[in-house]
Amino acid sequence: MLYPFLCQLAFSSSLPHLCPEDQAHALLQFKHMFTFNPNASDDCYDTRTLSWSMSTDCCSWDRVLCDETTGQVIELDLYCSGLQGKFYSNSSLFQLSNLKRVDLSHNDFSGSLISPKFGELSSLTHLDLSHSGFTGVIPAEISHLNKLYFLYISTVDPYGLRLGPYNFELLLKNLTQLREIYLDSVNISSIIPLNFSSYLTYLWLRRTQLRGVLPERVFHLSYLSLSSNSLTGPIPSNVSGPQNLQRLYLSSNYLNGTIPSWIFSLPSLSDLYLRSNSFSGKIHEFKSKTLFYVSLKQNQLQGPIPKSLLDQQELYYLILSQNNLSGQIASTVCNLKTLRVLDLGSNHLNGTIPHCLGEMSGLKVLDLNNNRLSGTINTTFNTENQLRIINLYGNKLKGKVPPSLINCRYLEFLDLGNNELNDTFPSWLGGLPYLRILSLRSNKLHGPIKDSRTNNSFAQIRVIDLSSNGFSGKLPVSLFENFQAMKIIGENSGTREYIVDDYSGSYANTLIVTTKGLDLELPRVLTTNIIINLSRNRFEGYLPSIIGDLVGLRTLNLSHNGLEGIIPASLQHLSVLESLDLSSNKIGGEIPQQLVSLTSLEVLNLSHNHFVGCIPQGKQFDTFDNSSYLGNDWLCGFPLSNDCGGDDGVPQATTPVELDDEEEEEEEGDLISWQAVLMGFGCGLVIGLSIIYIMLSTHYPIWFSRMVALGLMQFKHMFTINRNASDYCGPRKPRTLSWNKSTDCCSWDRVQCDKTTGQEIELDLACSGLQDKFQLSSLKWLDLSYNDFFGSLISPKFGELSSLTHLNLSRSGFTDVISTEISNLSKLQVLRIRTDDLYGLRLGPYNFELLLKNLTLTL
Repeated sequence: MLYPFLCQLAFSSSLPHLCPEDQAHALLQFKHMFTFNPNASDDCYDTRTLSWSMSTDCCSWDRVLCDETTGQVIELDLYCSGLQGKFYSNSSLFQLSNLKRVDLSHNDFSGSLISPKFGELSSLTHLDLSHSGFTGVIPAEISHLNKLYFLYISTVDPYGLRLGPYNFELLLKNLTQLREIYLDSVNISSIIPLNFSSYLTYLWLRRTQLRGVLPERVFHLSYLSLSSNSLTGPIPSNVSGPQNLQRLYLSSNYLNGTIPSWIFSLPSLSDLYLRSNSFSGKIHEFKSKTLFYVSLKQNQLQGPIPKSLLDQQELYYLILSQNNLSGQIASTVCNLKTLRVLDLGSNHLNGTIPHCLGEMSGLKVLDLNNNRLSGTINTTFNTENQLRIINLYGNKLKGKVPPSLINCRYLEFLDLGNNELNDTFPSWLGGLPYLRILSLRSNKLHGPIKDSRTNNSFAQIRVIDLSSNGFSGKLPVSLFENFQAMKIIGENSGTREYIVDDYSGSYANTLIVTTKGLDLELPRVLTTNIIINLSRNRFEGYLPSIIGDLVGLRTLNLSHNGLEGIIPASLQHLSVLESLDLSSNKIGGEIPQQLVSLTSLEVLNLSHNHFVGCIPQGKQFDTFDNSSYLGNDWLCGFPLSNDCGGDDGVPQATTPVELDDEEEEEEEGDLISWQAVLMGFGCGLVIGLSIIYIMLSTHYPIWFSRMVALGLMQFKHMFTINRNASDYCGPRKPRTLSWNKSTDCCSWDRVQCDKTTGQEIELDLACSGLQDKFQLSSLKWLDLSYNDFFGSLISPKFGELSSLTHLNLSRSGFTDVISTEISNLSKLQVLRIRTDDLYGLRLGPYNFELLLKNLTLTL
């Protein structure tokens, strides 16, 4: 950037000049080659060229400077002018032969080539073509500009510009007056040169594919950036007399060895950026008192943090993470009044967290993750703090989540995971208006997550990870309702946008997440990473349908809990969902066919549940293998070997019983008359409510009897067997344990079949040790007494079982109102509904009268 140039322009606009008419025309013609677009640069734009007009002297135009004697245009500053369009080689710009300074940076020339005619502007001392969409080869003619002091040609498109090793050497050889070179992301592909202009003070060659070892001479500059190349070997240790070096950037190379002592002795060093190499040894004491930016991240450095680093007056960034540093964090770190980023993560630091860190009013990032810090988080965060990121993941911290965190009103990222915190869910964190990422995974947190009393609680949350704790109770419906940021599908703009500020690339807020079945470390969290992970807790109850409103979700992990019920069809609305893990729960019913619409789904894990019926087919479901469905014995269809049925839709036999020819003919004869029934008893025979529908008035085909047996087995598997489910039954062995699909279900204990038709007509499950939430079953004679259905409601659908003559629901944990639909059972002869919980069941006078009126009971 030509800042001195801008200052001169500010004083020149009022001076009287007579601009040559041809030069004014050339300037206007150049301007009119482009359209004005305020979005031509992401960084800035200026509208002052819009005022150019032939009615005024061009020497008075904004961004134009003329020679005071001749009136010739000598400087043109079009930095951030919103110019957009092709830059052609016949541009009228090249008619301004007396130009000394040209700044065309931060415009959009739409992939234009850099014209060789720039080499004809022989008076140029300053040339800036950076970040303006130029592509292709930088012409060799640039090396003809032997008066050039400053050359800035960089690009945001990595390697979109090429210089080539020969042209690079030619440029350095001919441009002997160069003071500053800025060629970021230009593909040079050269060994780093050994000779530079003796005047050179500023060399910026990041991401240029330089290789080789570092020559001693480059360290005599004032500013040196060779980051993100392929440089090898150590930094020379015998560099003599470099006193001017102020900024040294050598990150992301293959450098090794120790950091030489002369670097620590530089008196004016402000920026030291050596991250992502293989440096070893200790960090020595610094002589400089003007350090501003220190990043030694991702090396193999050892020893304690030097005291001189904690005695700086201007230090803004201190990033020493991913090394082998040891010792304690001295409380003198709080003397760094200007510090904004403190990143000491992934070392071997021990001791406690200094109490005073919460009182550093300027600190925005506190990252101490993956150390050996212990004790409680006794830091008191005052109301003046500006913290946006707190990462204490992976230490040995105990106690409670500090309540003073509520004072961190700007907090966006909080990771306290993988510690030993023992507390209930800190719902008060929902009062932090900007909180986007919350991870409390792998602690000893416990208890239910209570309903939030604040409507805007956690409204901005995009990632919440409470996995591997001891949370219990029902899933927090009100919490899901408040996740407003998850109810929006983020637009894919084509650029990588992060949830939390990356502080100009100096700091990356790493986060451990479980997604797509893997534990991943995200170096930065993209805005598209919308994640809920409540796995490995003790949650129970049903999956709330409100989850279907969180349409921005990419990962949903509720595995390893005690969830039951069915998958709500509302999950079909999660159109960008990439990973769904509901494994190791007690969820049942059919897998909703609507989930086929989830075309972004890459990973599905429904293993070890109670699902039944046909696996949905098509789209993403055709890509999942057996592992997605393990432990669901009553599922069928691809990719499982258990086929749901033939082409005619008839369910295949699920038992090893073989039929003789006569039986096969009998089955075949019945198929046509059963087509209508198959619509209800094919894949959907045993749906999520496990309806066992036994008809008595017709002779059924053999395959239907088998499906009834399948239904009975699924009904049994909806529950756990607990011999102590009822106090009235004594130590009986639950006879349903003997049920086996390889035997005739008419021979099973507690099942009775009609002697003539062979059809199941009675099901006696009294004292069967069934324990769990009861959903629904339908029979002529039904006894479910003396079990434990955990306070379930008596379903109104009992009233639809019109063939029932006997119904016994006594002492099985049913609660609340006895539904009026019971009075619809007009064939009912025996009704027993008793409870030991006083007033746990209610009927009401009107319902009681209605029941007596409609039912002809045997009293």
